[in-house]
Amino acid sequence: MDLPFTVATLTRRGLLTPGRPIRVAAQLNALRRWGWNLAGELRQAAARDPDRTAVVDERGTELTYGALLDRAERLAKSLRSVFGVAPGDPIGLLCRNHHGLVEAVVASTLLGADAVLVNTGLSPAQLATVAEEQGLKVLVHDAEFAERTLGLPAELHRVDEARLEELVAAAPPSDLQPPPREGRTVVLTSGTTGAPKGARRPTPHGFGPLVSIIDRIPLHVRDTVMIAAPLFHTWGYAALQVCFALRATIVLHRRFDPAATLDALAAHRCDAMFAVPVMVQRLMEVPPPEQKPPLKVVALSGSALPGGLALRFMDAYGDVLYNLYGSTEVSWASIAGPTELRAAPTTAGRPPHGTQLRVLDDEGRPVPTGQVGRIFVGNEMLFEGYTSGAARESRDGLLDTGDLGRVNADGLLFVDGRADDMIVSGGENVFPSEVEDLVARLPQVREVAVIGVPDEEYGQRLAAFLALHPGETLDPEAVREYVRHYLAQFSVPRDVVFVKYLPRNATGKVLTRELHRYFG
Repeated sequence: MDLPFTVATLTRRGLLTPGRPIRVAAQLNALRRWGWNLAGELRQAAARDPDRTAVVDERGTELTYGALLDRAERLAKSLRSVFGVAPGDPIGLLCRNHHGLVEAVVASTLLGADAVLVNTGLSPAQLATVAEEQGLKVLVHDAEFAERTLGLPAELHRVDEARLEELVAAAPPSDLQPPPREGRTVVLTSGTTGAPKGARRPTPHGFGPLVSIIDRIPLHVRDTVMIAAPLFHTWGYAALQVCFALRATIVLHRRFDPAATLDALAAHRCDAMFAVPVMVQRLMEVPPPEQKPPLKVVALSGSALPGGLALRFMDAYGDVLYNLYGSTEVSWASIAGPTELRAAPTTAGRPPHGTQLRVLDDEGRPVPTGQVGRIFVGNEMLFEGYTSGAARESRDGLLDTGDLGRVNADGLLFVDGRADDMIVSGGENVFPSEVEDLVARLPQVREVAVIGVPDEEYGQRLAAFLALHPGETLDPEAVREYVRHYLAQFSVPRDVVFVKYLPRNATGKVLTRELHRYFG
């Protein structure tokens, strides 16, 4: 760890501000005994700021750090006594963003159990597959998902919201000690092109990961932060970890609604918001509130920024946008701040402190500046592998992201898309993202996705799916001519399909497998 850099960053963000000695001692002791996992982070926050509001949700629940820790501990004791949950047991969490999910994931960590964060968009069949492959012992779920659990094995214990409250209220008077085995967090990959895979997330072992993020994204102690990104998503879960470390007040809504989100940001005087790009896109489609929220940071991750979105948002809400490029497997790779996004709105930015990023060819050699290659990343939060036992390719300690990209002469990274999204049409390599960014600039277009589909003559061809703003029209040939004006002939989509909306998963990623069904 670079100690001077770490101390300087922690000081700038308020983490080294002096406090009451007895509380500071309790804070440090909590980290020493419980580690830097979610339970340890919550314990240190409760030790230092027990009366600080930790969580607020739209149903009126407001919990201090002391109360949140008490509820999580009580839930952990009941899970152990009622269901026999032991270190290493997998606990599934099928919940939207609310205090119950936070309590359940902390309770799992307190017991040394593995918290399996389940995507709320999974079908009943996918949920059954996840339950079997992960070997779930308990499934904590929201009431709205009760029907999806009907086909699960009878021996799988189910805990809905009402049952969770009963378990918290009826906790036995037992003690909790740090478990002999540290609990893991399993995040399910998005599964946009197939079945989701379980990825084991590592536990931080110091300030390093936090410092890497808050050095580039100016979050501070005791900020008020809305986490709009789903907590089951890597980005939402990372936001929760950061917020606990900063003793922030966390604002949660079960569902994302742009108007309600803007109202909440203003009402709670939020300093920051964690979201995925499609959420910011939706915010731009509703009138801004009379009193704009006092946002200093809007931190995005999870998918590429559509063309022009960064500039439009910053023109409306100020230069507060930060875009983190990463994945479930590599955590973070690079961060673009307002300055970079003003200069190059589609850039993924630069690697933060402590992160290595290389663009390599298929033989593992660095490619020249500006040339497209495979993106490899190294940092202290690389995932520990898939629960199936599968692994990702690595070279010299750097992990393959599965993406293709390039670094320009200014050191800025640009991501051209997934390696398996690139198509070869008539012998030419074509990146759908380049066409998407261009078409997204048309004023009639609300959202666009471009995919490769089989073609008898060229092997593959591009197909563009467009959802237009209400009342707008476009001619398919006009779209093709527009692309032809700016890009090469092989980048022109042969098929232009108009749809009401693009199919997306719960984290906003386009489900390309649904689009392929248009072509059989």
